[in-house]
Amino acid sequence: MLRATMSDTAPAAPAPLEPPATAHDGHGKLTAAAALGVLGVVYGDIGTSPLYALRASLLHFEEGGIERWEILGVLSLIFWALMLTVTVKYVMVIMRADNRGEGGILALMALALRTTTTTRGRWAVVVIGIIGAALFFGDGVITPAISVLSAVEGLKVVDPVFEHAVVPISLAILLALFAVQYRGTHLMGVFFGPICALWFATIGVLGLIEIAHNPGVLAALSPTYALAFAAHYKFAAFIAMGAVVLAVTGAEALYADMGHFGRRPIRLMWLVYVLPALALNYFGQGALLLRDPSAIENPFFLLAPEWGRLPLVLLACAATVIASQAMISGAFSVARQCVQLGLLPRLVVHHTSSTEEGQIYLPQVNLALLIGVLVLVLEFKNSDSLAAAYGFAVTGTFISSSILAVLVLHRHFGWSTLKVTAVFVPLALLDAIYFIATALKVPDGGYVPLLLGIFTAGLMITWYQGRQLLFARFRQDSLPLKSFIARLPQSRTIRVPGIAIFMTGEKDFLPGALLHNLKHNKVLHERVLFVTVLNEDVPMIGDERRREVTELAPNIHRVLLHYGFQESPNVPKELETLNAAGLIRFETMQASYFLGRETIVQAAVPKMWPWQQWLFRLMSRNSVPATEFFRIPSDRVVELGVRVAI
Repeated sequence: MLRATMSDTAPAAPAPLEPPATAHDGHGKLTAAAALGVLGVVYGDIGTSPLYALRASLLHFEEGGIERWEILGVLSLIFWALMLTVTVKYVMVIMRADNRGEGGILALMALALRTTTTTRGRWAVVVIGIIGAALFFGDGVITPAISVLSAVEGLKVVDPVFEHAVVPISLAILLALFAVQYRGTHLMGVFFGPICALWFATIGVLGLIEIAHNPGVLAALSPTYALAFAAHYKFAAFIAMGAVVLAVTGAEALYADMGHFGRRPIRLMWLVYVLPALALNYFGQGALLLRDPSAIENPFFLLAPEWGRLPLVLLACAATVIASQAMISGAFSVARQCVQLGLLPRLVVHHTSSTEEGQIYLPQVNLALLIGVLVLVLEFKNSDSLAAAYGFAVTGTFISSSILAVLVLHRHFGWSTLKVTAVFVPLALLDAIYFIATALKVPDGGYVPLLLGIFTAGLMITWYQGRQLLFARFRQDSLPLKSFIARLPQSRTIRVPGIAIFMTGEKDFLPGALLHNLKHNKVLHERVLFVTVLNEDVPMIGDERRREVTELAPNIHRVLLHYGFQESPNVPKELETLNAAGLIRFETMQASYFLGRETIVQAAVPKMWPWQQWLFRLMSRNSVPATEFFRIPSDRVVELGVRVAI
């Protein structure tokens, strides 16, 4: 379990809680609303892959003409990638490893940490989780850029005169999308499901019509074509695999969004609606290319009759905006989880809904994503060039998820070594092939997610490591709380009217703010509350387990507030709840919050590299103030500074 903020205002690391009564089992019910929600949120990314995946896979073999067996071979690779990576790995296997109904790389990391006892092992698990999360942010920058570009490029099929308008139109759509994030996604979400349902139905029907003209394309359902293609091109087949992986981008969303809908609706919608629609469209594009190889210019949009291409472009733009929105919202959610798990400094979190906890807006993350997306569009200018940059982040996340899933399924869910080996060795081999194939594209654009991942991972590792050193120094220099309470009756400390609330990250140690208050003001308030926010390694905490109150001495209480990594703390609200329940006496207008403000300085023998020291201090200075993060009224706060050497 990880702390989420620093020093006096930091959550502590208690033993894991028992499952709350409100936790769901992750199964979920398949209702009409759930089905539409799954289509609009979970499958937006993978649902827009037909726009560019097959074309990008075949472009490498276009010189000299594309032969029939090459088309069937690449089609077979794409189909079996969908079956093995999405259906088998995620839908059938990894979705079993839920953290009380929640999925995603960080939920998986939290589960793996519970089963890891050694310091080195826990550090390894954290690093793997950090790498997966960092690559997710890299994917979050590329997905909106390539999705919107590939959709707008359909205008060139409608009329070549639009060729020079693709980039400006794409930039306008992306700017508008990021500009409205602060308003929340509730209203947009009402239309997401029906639009995506229409999208999958449309691309499936277009593919089916073309397959009817050339049913021989269905021969590619046999994996022998994929094997023959790989055997013929040998090492060069990795080039094709680097593009084939584009067909499975978004697979991680099936697992990450499990907490919103449950595994049952996600699984059923994949098997009965999304997978058939994708397969039909890919095979329809293949049938078109068998009939007319010149359609490689843009086989997706050329599937439509001439009169239907402009409506298809508009529908594609809507679908890619939805896919981009799902990725942006996912980035907000992952960023908040990183903050709560202690992997990033405190960030500004705006709640855009009074009823939905997950409806949040993080302006700093939104701005960073927008800048990254605009730079990519201006730099690469078309989806073919950007396709080279896509995939590396996805395959890195695949590998991270597989490693953590092996630990969780074996240690937490009790899978035998034989079962884990039989299931994951073939899947790990496939992940390795994907990763090597996308690594070959690093010089051609794959460096983008690599650099983004290295930068983000560097931030997270530095913050995590710095905080561990900070907490170790805090425990070393602080006085045990029990000792202070035992000596208090014999002391001549003057008690003054009012309520003093001391935020502390270590529930068993005296907060530095209290020591400084006694040293400088030489008084202690009549009533004292030591408040510690505890971030648990579970997504949500039930209301009945949110609060713990312990009376340490007359009018001195310790208050523990438990939060899951998908929740935002609200300290004043919880204290008022305790007052209403009769557990403590709390009057808002009499309360003063005492917080410590740390100034990080270099120790005589530093335990971090100089660049990490500088970066950690920079992040600390720019971290959102604890008053804002914990929603404490600024006019009720007293901050006391302290220098901490690490």
